[in-house]
Amino acid sequence: MAGSPRITPKQEVRFCRSADGVTIAYAVHGSGPPLVIDSCWLSHLQYDWESPVWRHYLSELGKIATVYRFDERGHGLSDREVTDHGLEPRIADLEAVVQDAGLERFALLAMSQGGPVAIEYVVRHPEQVSRLVFYGSYPGSSAVDLPEERELDEALNAVIELGWERPTPEFRRVFTYLMIPGASEEQMGWLDDLQRRAVTGRIAATARRQRRAVDSNHLLPQISAPTLVVHSVGDRMNDFDYARLLASRIDGARLVGLESQNHIVLEDEPAWPVFLQTVTEFLAEDGADDPVDPEDDPRSVLSTRELEVLELAARGHDNAGIAAELTLSVRTVERHFQNIYDKLGLRGKSARTGAVGRLLSSG
Repeated sequence: MAGSPRITPKQEVRFCRSADGVTIAYAVHGSGPPLVIDSCWLSHLQYDWESPVWRHYLSELGKIATVYRFDERGHGLSDREVTDHGLEPRIADLEAVVQDAGLERFALLAMSQGGPVAIEYVVRHPEQVSRLVFYGSYPGSSAVDLPEERELDEALNAVIELGWERPTPEFRRVFTYLMIPGASEEQMGWLDDLQRRAVTGRIAATARRQRRAVDSNHLLPQISAPTLVVHSVGDRMNDFDYARLLASRIDGARLVGLESQNHIVLEDEPAWPVFLQTVTEFLAEDGADDPVDPEDDPRSVLSTRELEVLELAARGHDNAGIAAELTLSVRTVERHFQNIYDKLGLRGKSARTGAVGRLLSSG
């Protein structure tokens, strides 16, 4: 019901540094196998939970996965005054989040302009990405040569520079109508406000222009991860032709068209349960959501890196010693331990002792 109070599920906000020193904010919530979201640039890790446009994604995906999402450089809680929004720094941002979180294998969800970054990442790190999902995305905004798309993009940049930060939303509403033309006034108002909260007009226009120069279309045949492409058939922000291109050039990719005009499918439209069921079933296909028996041999449950961390702990190393031995940061070691505890079903102050004991008893 509109206006009813919402309780924000527990999430942990963390910070890491990208290769060029830019601080990237990311958040973790939910339970289950890891799902990393390379999300839409209109995000704010805290404010999104209040939004009738985004919160259903966060709450529902958190029921099937441990969700890792981050604010793009220049946006949200990440460093705001950033001028370099090129492809390589954005790939480095994703790499920094994955490393800081201690993730070794995960599903990757690329939303909207996150497509090229996800494509580059999965080609460079094929061993890490178990499954790949594109949602309302593209391999590069110039991959489909549509003159009307180029004209629209130029017009949007002019609108952003002219009126993005004005207190009234008339100029931002142009962008809102393109993203969620089927929204209620409440939903449109939230997206109007999110735009101004997430990023300044100057940074928004700069980032959009630099993203326009990116095209990773040539790498699509190199993707080996099972891939799902989900896209609204009537999407006005990113044409459905982009979805056709992604699905046709990635071997074995599955294409699902959603009966919606909204770039961001809203909670109350019929396309939403279709999206959720499709993504849930796809992520479950590789068995990643099968429950782990807490009595299983740790060597059959933990990743190679997690076993290395635990074996060093069994030899008496503290976190600093483990970090030095494996050339990791102490924070990354801590993340590995948390993943170990989650997989082994251990909690509390005795979790470390219990994990080491389980390893030793397994021989």
